[in-house]
Amino acid sequence: MSEAALIDSIIPCSDVVKRAARIGSEIRNIKLSGDLPSHTIAAINSLLLVHKVIFFRDQEQLDDAEQERFAIRLGKLVPHPTLGTTEGTTSIIELDSARGGSRADVWHADGTFTAAYPKISVLRAIVIPPFGGDTVWSNTAAAYLDLPLPLQRLADELWAIHTNAFDYAGTARVREVDKKHFDEVFTRTIFETEHPVVRVLPETGERALVLGDVVQRFVDIPKRDGQQLFDLFQSHITVPENTVRWNWKEGDVAIWDNRATQHYAVNDYGDQHRVMRRATIDGDVPVSVDGRTSVTRLKVTKQPLMEAT
Repeated sequence: MSEAALIDSIIPCSDVVKRAARIGSEIRNIKLSGDLPSHTIAAINSLLLVHKVIFFRDQEQLDDAEQERFAIRLGKLVPHPTLGTTEGTTSIIELDSARGGSRADVWHADGTFTAAYPKISVLRAIVIPPFGGDTVWSNTAAAYLDLPLPLQRLADELWAIHTNAFDYAGTARVREVDKKHFDEVFTRTIFETEHPVVRVLPETGERALVLGDVVQRFVDIPKRDGQQLFDLFQSHITVPENTVRWNWKEGDVAIWDNRATQHYAVNDYGDQHRVMRRATIDGDVPVSVDGRTSVTRLKVTKQPLMEAT
């Protein structure tokens, strides 16, 4: 029996509804929980490898504990390297639009400033505004295939430095509360990690671009040339035909392969309230086309400011 037929015997193809040609499918008639049979978990994993991001409506049965009980079936839970976790959980962070640092309106993959950045993210919608607040994902493996062969060969050879201390103040719509969170929490420990621009996914052998807005520079490339290369490759990642946009409802869950996607939380809901909770699955260190692995070059924790006496 082929893998597709095996998946269809567990999750019928009629329950897998594509949301865009290159990325994203909605999976119907499954209630997520930590008690799902192993063959269902295996089918979800296989669908994730194919579609890169999968969506589940009407998952109101999940609370933080059950979200993690399900997520751990996909791999080892891991906390955020600088944000910590929601109290009582192993990996969950809360993204509350009323607080700083919760509007991720830049193109990125989660945690690429570390070496073994997350493999999978599991995001649950808690409070959704009456308008706006969608999330857009892009397929970085499809983007690589779109490159002309000479650009593929160039990308195969390039390495880039990713850091959480990127030019956050230069991004759009930064509030004071966001800047304070960035300075005091998100960059409390500063990382710089060298990644290949192209990583090979171990399960499928696909090649995926590793970029996003936390890229500081390319290794051994002058800044001006590097910016032009970044814009060129990144434009293939974020071209609309390579994306899927999800209109959230409360209780929705999105699961994405963080190694083969980037995402962007659209900041178009003004002062309306939006709350999401994300569980994260530990990843492996990227391997380049020529077999080399990523390495963290810098990890420095800031010293706290001394109070005046």
